[in-house]
Amino acid sequence: MGWFNAMCTSVARLDGKTAVITGCNTGIGKVTVQDFFERGARVIMACRNREKATQAAEEIKQATASKSNLGEIIVEELDLMSLKSVRSCAEKILAREKRIDLLINNAGVMTCPYGKTEDGFEIQFGTNHLGHFLLTLLLLPRICQSTPARIVNVSSVAHERGTINFDDLNWSQTPYSAIKAYGQSKLANVLFTKELHRKLREKNIKDVNVYSLHPGVIKTELARHVADTYGKGVKLLMSAMRWFFKTPLQGAQTTIYCAVDEKCASESGLYYAECAVKEPSQAAQNEADAKRLWSESLKLVGLPENYEPF
Repeated sequence: MGWFNAMCTSVARLDGKTAVITGCNTGIGKVTVQDFFERGARVIMACRNREKATQAAEEIKQATASKSNLGEIIVEELDLMSLKSVRSCAEKILAREKRIDLLINNAGVMTCPYGKTEDGFEIQFGTNHLGHFLLTLLLLPRICQSTPARIVNVSSVAHERGTINFDDLNWSQTPYSAIKAYGQSKLANVLFTKELHRKLREKNIKDVNVYSLHPGVIKTELARHVADTYGKGVKLLMSAMRWFFKTPLQGAQTTIYCAVDEKCASESGLYYAECAVKEPSQAAQNEADAKRLWSESLKLVGLPENYEPF
């Protein structure tokens, strides 16, 4: 049980609203699905494993069976390691959903051994940033039609140790470091948030707000690669420190806060932790890097330089 556990106290309802949440069959994503479902939202669980997501949806429905005014849960397949899958998922959502009020880019991988996505990207950069970058841009026109809307990007305090290596984003020449690659991907989440906010306001779109956040150190499946990367000794150390870790319920609170709380309804482009605005690293405030990352990301996901999702 974590020591620092701010809670979202908003009782705002989400009746009539549609939320898309990635990577949410376990951990803080699953908690977020249940929270939105209880608030009356139509929740789309966009997950890599349809069977596990369907099982999670049933577990949520069973856990809330005694409650009233619930929403709806729909499972959609999404593999962020495949741009083809991202495009397919976005196409299905756009064909079916008349509105998208909330997009929660929650899915992620952490400190995994070196590998590449289906499209040849380093796994952490490809999954944590590029997959969500493409999904967001493909859904953005519908989001902009559903105002007021919010986009929440789950980053990490690990962004503070990250740098964007524009000369080798996919670690093709650089000796691979799992933790540095993770830091780069999480820094990319914050820079993407900053640049998306800037572009929205540049286009005079004032009712789509964007947030990035650190959820806390949480005991979830996200750390499943730690032993593979650093050995059993580090895994044992993490086990010994488990009392300092948050539960998924505690870890989901800042995500929920950014998505529903009235207190941040007029904020955008900022970084949060413990349900409050925090100052990100200096690297995360570099406007030139944010612009360049946007441009480079467009190329990597196969979108034209003048792509206009607004």
